[in-house]
Amino acid sequence: MAQGKRISADIDSKALQAIRHMGAQAKLARTKAGEGQSAAAARLGVHVQTIARIESGEPGVAIGHVLGLLALYGIETKLAFAYGEPPPASEE
Repeated sequence: MAQGKRISADIDSKALQAIRHMGAQAKLARTKAGEGQSAAAARLGVHVQTIARIESGEPGVAIGHVLGLLALYGIETKLAFAYGEPPPASEE
């Protein structure tokens, strides 16, 4: 993980593991597609360092970039709740 990056809150070890897993899967899918990080960055519209940060499992990358990279290579994500049903959505 990159040093010096600030994370706004302590992140649970299971969450960190999931972030690292997503990064590893994104890298695997990208390399299987025969693309380099530069090509992935161009397709996603981000800097090549962002791709490297995602693939290394850095937790400080914007979630939109992470999900965007996964989607580029056909990886679907699903939200799972630890305690059953999700809490009701708040109304603003």
